[in-house]
Amino acid sequence: MHPRRLIAYALIAAAPVAASAEPLLLPAPLSAEAGKGAFAVGAATVIVVPPGDRGARNAADRLATWTLAARGLKLAIASDAKGPAIRFRRASAGAAESYALDIGAGGATIAAHDDAGLLYGAVSLWQYLTPDRGRGAVSIPAVAVKDAPRFRWRGLMLDSARNFQSPDYIRHLLDWMAVNKLNTFHWHLVDDQGWRLEIRKYPRLTAVSAWRAPAVAPGAPPLPRTGGFYTQAEVREIVAYAAARGITIVPEIEMPGHALAALRAYPGLGTGAAIPPGVESDWGVFPWLYNTDDATFGFLEDVLREVMDLFPSRYIHVGGDEAVKDQWKASPAIQAKMKALGIADEDALQSWFVQRMQRFLAANGRRLIGWDEILQGGIAPAATVMSWRGIDGAVAAAKAGHDTVLSPSPALYLNHREGYGPLEPPARGDKIDLRSVYAFDPAPAAIPVAARGHILGVQANLWTEHARTEARASWMLFPRANALAEVAWSPAGSHDFAGFVARLVPQLDRMRALGLEPSASSFTVTPTTDFTPGETQARVALANAAGLPIRYTVDGSAVTAASPRYAAPLALGLPTRLRAAAMAGDRALPGAIDRVIDGGYVRRRSDEQLATCTDKVKLAVEDDAPASGARASFLTDILSPCWLYPDAPTGGAQQIALTVGQFPFNFQIGADLAGIRFRAPDTPDGEFEVRAGSCDGERIAVLPLAPARGNPALTRLVAPLAARAAKETLCITYTARGVNPMWGLKAVELLP
Repeated sequence: MHPRRLIAYALIAAAPVAASAEPLLLPAPLSAEAGKGAFAVGAATVIVVPPGDRGARNAADRLATWTLAARGLKLAIASDAKGPAIRFRRASAGAAESYALDIGAGGATIAAHDDAGLLYGAVSLWQYLTPDRGRGAVSIPAVAVKDAPRFRWRGLMLDSARNFQSPDYIRHLLDWMAVNKLNTFHWHLVDDQGWRLEIRKYPRLTAVSAWRAPAVAPGAPPLPRTGGFYTQAEVREIVAYAAARGITIVPEIEMPGHALAALRAYPGLGTGAAIPPGVESDWGVFPWLYNTDDATFGFLEDVLREVMDLFPSRYIHVGGDEAVKDQWKASPAIQAKMKALGIADEDALQSWFVQRMQRFLAANGRRLIGWDEILQGGIAPAATVMSWRGIDGAVAAAKAGHDTVLSPSPALYLNHREGYGPLEPPARGDKIDLRSVYAFDPAPAAIPVAARGHILGVQANLWTEHARTEARASWMLFPRANALAEVAWSPAGSHDFAGFVARLVPQLDRMRALGLEPSASSFTVTPTTDFTPGETQARVALANAAGLPIRYTVDGSAVTAASPRYAAPLALGLPTRLRAAAMAGDRALPGAIDRVIDGGYVRRRSDEQLATCTDKVKLAVEDDAPASGARASFLTDILSPCWLYPDAPTGGAQQIALTVGQFPFNFQIGADLAGIRFRAPDTPDGEFEVRAGSCDGERIAVLPLAPARGNPALTRLVAPLAARAAKETLCITYTARGVNPMWGLKAVELLP
């Protein structure tokens, strides 16, 4: 066991019985040494701040506000106090963001050299003040904490361009980041689908491109217009709000690609390639790029001047990613510009473009940061690289002497789903779970030790193509961002997933008091059934991604700490009501299940329980109806819509039912579009087909789509089945004459 873990567990052992639930910190500190006695904190406790120390006063304000929210305990702030108190003190020296927290019978003292250290000491004390969901006075066992971060860039990126979030949500997110000691908010404000930042010199950017009509399948009713933007006054308030929480906001203004929003408003900035109506509601990699005229650079410099006036960040992010060069290749003006400049190819032209912007930013005292494509064609001399296509960009940048931030896909891309189950929102279909985020190594062996000083830190990203609502954004961000926080802050070699989960549960409770509704994916109990037709029982296996103990009942009663603990698959008679929950001590966590295991249940599979035949571009895509209220989502590979039901209990089934729905094909996928193939339909509207054994096997059922025509929501189709073997794999596809609309499969039922 790591030495710090020994100290931590000793701290619990040394604490009085009444304080045995006292939590360890998240992120875990450098050290925590148990002392003697305890600090009793109640309504009379005072927070003492040195007169005139604005940084200490800010940290005290945060501590008081968060403690009131999470514990209902109101702590006064004063310049002096008699008796035990919470005291902030300036240390004469110390590493950036480091702090010392000493708690004993005489009170608590937070000491740090800089404002950030005082704030992080306050965050740690807040966690000690809120060990559980209790309210009012609390006793904290004595402890001495020494702490400092591993990396200086501990970031989250939120994409506000694809789907807009309110300023109030952004403020909540900044609070959630601060209480996990995350200090960099990368704000993706511009992309093909939307321009979210008011630029006073160019008002059409928001008047035109902050709004769009969501895509719908042919014949489906239109959806309400969506969008929004942040005024400069709102941005200034958000920047100040972030600064008070130790967070720097790094804005991103994309170039030369992801430029459609700007080109919709000001077409002269492009190459003249036509923009089809409604294309701004597509997802994927778009071909529209800025041109390389001096007037376009003038526009971009004007925009960045206003951006720099709003954001004091040292770094300005210019994107630089996914710039498809087809329009540059097809433009006589661009080709003439390349010839005049002596530039050999379009990659080198992008490098020239980025280097020009880097010189402009440097002249204004800022540093350019971009995605790792800025390495192509020659990197700007002072540029910083954010590595997203795996870690290769970070490796190349560090070896070449450039600073880098590791933000790789898919490992830290939180737009991938955390789990598979009925609670999961639409997202990228591949799973990036809590454990995998926690296991990420921000200093990989591929970066030589001598070059690791160029690793600024680590960042996780949430792209919001499929996170249409703020609630979904919260679900996708947390608790995986809690895992990132510990990866970025805590020392190398100290990570312990089970210990992290134990500290995560109370941290999420605290964050709920600050307005968060986190994902339950990691705590959700996932049942897997094995049923053979003709038998009167099924075997049911239970699991949860966090690895927590599971307790269950089979008599309909609620799950408690006294319920049986799951240890091996259960043999359950049909029907049986099964209830199960992951447990944190004696508490059942969110994600509990309540299922009736009967003949229908064991013969039904949702899209989450089926396998896609291929994993080319697997997405959980949202239905386009109804306009308001909950919508279904369909887990599918959009390049090959096809599903497998392995070992389906077909014996004794006389019918098969498919629940299906349509959604628009609004994906910019370039040449991959030509690779999507369907069997030719037998009927005007097409049909779903079910084949046995393999996707080229015997066709055992055909379900015409005519009943679904005109229904933009879900439709249940039913077809007869001839007598089948007890179990066989089913392959389910559909026929079509084109990609739009696409059809999704929500559920399969075998009906006896």
